[in-house]
Amino acid sequence: RPEPAAAKIVTGSDETRKPSEVSAPKTSRKKVVHTLTTVLNHRSKEASIDDIDKLDGDNELAVVDYIDDIYKYYKEAQHECRPIDYMGSQPEINPKMRAILIDWLVEVTHKFELMPESMYLTMYVIDRFLSLQAVPRRELQLVGMAAMLISCKYEEIWAPEVDDFISIADYSYSRQQILSMEKNILNSMAWNLTVPTPYVFLVRFAKAAGSDKELEHMIFFFAEMALMEYGLVTVRPSLVAASAVYAARCTLKRS
Repeated sequence: RPEPAAAKIVTGSDETRKPSEVSAPKTSRKKVVHTLTTVLNHRSKEASIDDIDKLDGDNELAVVDYIDDIYKYYKEAQHECRPIDYMGSQPEINPKMRAILIDWLVEVTHKFELMPESMYLTMYVIDRFLSLQAVPRRELQLVGMAAMLISCKYEEIWAPEVDDFISIADYSYSRQQILSMEKNILNSMAWNLTVPTPYVFLVRFAKAAGSDKELEHMIFFFAEMALMEYGLVTVRPSLVAASAVYAARCTLKRS
């Protein structure tokens, strides 16, 4: 153990002996700042997070090896080609008319026994097209029918035919009108239909929530309700899906 340093003595003819001022060693007073990132990293090491894909390792359709990259792409792509707040540029259409159209198309989806992917893509096509072009009130249902026809061709194995849509709309529009609107929509959207809809996030988030049939039905109920809300048109699909899962869990009092 080293001996403590002796104080230096200054001697002068007219001065008394006194110790010189010895400067104390400077101690570091730098405050340790815990950022959100460091806190989350620390907690993630302590918490045990379940691997929701561990049971699908042998399922080739689950593409477990690529699922993280797929959803990373979805989260980035959801910001592209989004609908805008278009009601200000639609002189003959209001949110109530849109809600009536969406409600009717949901019934058509169940009538034709379509996949959920087709329904959610239909809603995206409608909102995207209305963001790009003004549509007369008399053609709003025509836009919905053409959008569903496009989505079914994109998603379904056996898509409904044009005559099926003519019949279910009580012959309000002709075959030529539907095909012309279909072409108009595709040209306006530059044929870009590969977009993440709320459905792709709903499936993933419901799986992460460990949903059973009751919770799953409640999740998709809230998601379909969200489709009719015009105020959610510009909201990110992932946020809509996460909100539906959260609302369903709160409703059923799931911890």
